[in-house]
Amino acid sequence: MGVLTGGAPAQISNPIAPGWRMWVASGAMMACSWLSYMDRQILAVLSPTILKDTHLSAQNYGEIVSAFSIAYMFANPLWGALIDYLGLRIGMLSAVTIWSIASASHAWMRGFGGFAAARAMLGLGEGATFPGGLRTAVDSLPPDRQARGTAIAYSGGSLGAIIAPVIVVPVAAVFGWRSAFLITGALGLLWFALWWFVARPPYLPTPATRPKKPRSLNPFERRFWALIASYSLGSVAISPVLYLSPLYLNRVLHFSQAELGKVLWIPPLGWEIGYFVWGWAFDRSAAKENAAQKDRPVFFFFLLALLAIPFGFTGLFTSTAAVLALFFWCMFITGGFQMLGLRTGARAYSDNKDGSLTASVAGVASGAWAAESAVIMPLMGRWFDQQRFDLIFWFVALVPLIGVCLWLWLSQPQPQKV
Repeated sequence: MGVLTGGAPAQISNPIAPGWRMWVASGAMMACSWLSYMDRQILAVLSPTILKDTHLSAQNYGEIVSAFSIAYMFANPLWGALIDYLGLRIGMLSAVTIWSIASASHAWMRGFGGFAAARAMLGLGEGATFPGGLRTAVDSLPPDRQARGTAIAYSGGSLGAIIAPVIVVPVAAVFGWRSAFLITGALGLLWFALWWFVARPPYLPTPATRPKKPRSLNPFERRFWALIASYSLGSVAISPVLYLSPLYLNRVLHFSQAELGKVLWIPPLGWEIGYFVWGWAFDRSAAKENAAQKDRPVFFFFLLALLAIPFGFTGLFTSTAAVLALFFWCMFITGGFQMLGLRTGARAYSDNKDGSLTASVAGVASGAWAAESAVIMPLMGRWFDQQRFDLIFWFVALVPLIGVCLWLWLSQPQPQKV
């Protein structure tokens, strides 16, 4: 298994496709994660206009985001187990159908209850995105390319966050904000057709065997909580930066909705670059690790945690360029935490004999992040309404260090009883 995944892949009835065709499935999953983040970022990008039109507060907005996160929290491990059991073809087609309907339904919502329900349904469907991306890279690529395949599959999320403001703001300006949600629903149908074609040989091998029943990770093991601590706490910045940066730029730095469309691609660009830069660094390091060091990337975890701290000073700056640079930097570091958290977490489960827990590892990691987001976003919304911006920035800057310390403690070998 590659540097990100560990373990042995599930037995397949078809060999891995040669040449460029081996990358097609991961490319299709990049399109899937791109669509996923396009769908969820519409609300963030247009939040100043939507909140004004619907008379919702920032706290209401945080609670709506929390509804998505709660559903997403449960959906990630559920879809991880279902994809490992049913296969990528059926699992991803089902998931994208659910979330495309949910995305389009936002166009008809007019108050808190409707948005919260639509957001929860969106989270239910989108929980398959990253479990499916990791499983696709493992199933379709040889071990020495699986890390890059995972980065490709995941990078669509940050790419969607980059492109969303460029597309959504002009569409909303001409046709109204409700039309933007209808467009993403239609894009879901296009991806359905793409996956129908791709999710078969020679692009995606067919598993020779299926597990007898769905399986999941054991929550009573230390490695389960080590995965959660490293991934979710390291990735704490995603929701506050993506969902609250438009409001911060609008209300504190006085950006108009049109001006937001010109700069909101900057933070997710840092995220996109972070996936590949840190992934490359981890791959280079993995080639030099000895057997005793390979599952203990302490240096990189603490390096990332220290590099995240400057974000706490964001509130001191009134320069637009400085604030956007710090948003960019924060998301760049977050991409590193995600890649390293998946790598170390999946290696911790490398003793799995048939590789059937691959999607479950990603599902638990993303589900834990969603649980964290569901808890903190209403709190962040309240702090935002109270204009306690420094508290938000320092929370995001310091929580990753707490996560690294927890991961280090949970990763320690337990002393054997005599």
